[in-house]
Amino acid sequence: MSKLENTWFNDCYKSLLESPLSHWLQTLPAQMNEWQGNAKHGEFDKWCRILSKLPTVKTSYSDIETRVSVGSHDDVDEYTQKQIEGLLKNFMPWRKGPFHIHGVHLDTEWRSDWKWDRVAPHITPLKGRTVLDVGCGSGYHMWRMLGEQASRVVGIDPTQLFFIQFQAIKHFFNATDTKTENIHFLPLGIEQMQPLKAFDTVFSMGVLYHRKDPMAFLTQLKDQLRKGGELILETLVVDGDENTVLMAGERYAQMRNVWFLPSTSALKVWLSRLGFEDIQVVDVNHTTLDEQRATPWMETQSLKDFLDPEDITRTIEGYPAPQRAVLVAHKR
Repeated sequence: MSKLENTWFNDCYKSLLESPLSHWLQTLPAQMNEWQGNAKHGEFDKWCRILSKLPTVKTSYSDIETRVSVGSHDDVDEYTQKQIEGLLKNFMPWRKGPFHIHGVHLDTEWRSDWKWDRVAPHITPLKGRTVLDVGCGSGYHMWRMLGEQASRVVGIDPTQLFFIQFQAIKHFFNATDTKTENIHFLPLGIEQMQPLKAFDTVFSMGVLYHRKDPMAFLTQLKDQLRKGGELILETLVVDGDENTVLMAGERYAQMRNVWFLPSTSALKVWLSRLGFEDIQVVDVNHTTLDEQRATPWMETQSLKDFLDPEDITRTIEGYPAPQRAVLVAHKR
């Protein structure tokens, strides 16, 4: 195990000690030790070597309140800026962002800032709250949650590239006064978590439709919340009444792992049956070609390739084009 890997989770364990999540320490260290000892993605060791080459640049500037940005081009010479850009491009594709690192603009596939702008006005203020982001990707929204003064932000996602991308961004924030000891990425799926029943707020954005058993997944989300805790659920939906659920065929918008797309009315029924109350649909939005697209940081196919070129209100398979909703609910 490299020195780098040996320190990844230490801050997280320290953070949990004096928190409502302290009982997680009964299982979490053993899980992380097992993860570190298991065979990893074929590129993982190479990614770790690249991480160790990222330059450390001291700067007083960071912004996680209005965007995710650290430093400026004035902090570095042209060589160092090119070095940062070249090293970070080894971690492509970058899907969720954008990030701004010492004048390098990571123009990610998704404008995740637009999603955050749709979500943030409708949630209980995060100041002082303990937050879980399920399926956190590279961690863009985690930084925005920390920017809202959450006391502790934990993101979980089993995808190893996303874990590495998060560590790369965190590397640059470590050289600022941003409280990086309060933000933690754990390479776990929610099915691997014990029912902690301790988070004030749980986010699940862009995950539900990837689950074969949506009821089990929603129950797992509820099991992480304290009584009265808030769930923010963002997912693909279709138009219809409380009985409307689309189960796609082999692919939806060229994605193989899409299962159930309910209407917002059906989602409200699901959440109510599972023990949530005060359920509100706070936003419904069609994904545009400006919000999800190919960029120099994600060069493969994106949304425009997945829609019918003759009718972009339909996917290439003939289903309704992606429409996303945000629901807010509380655990009874």
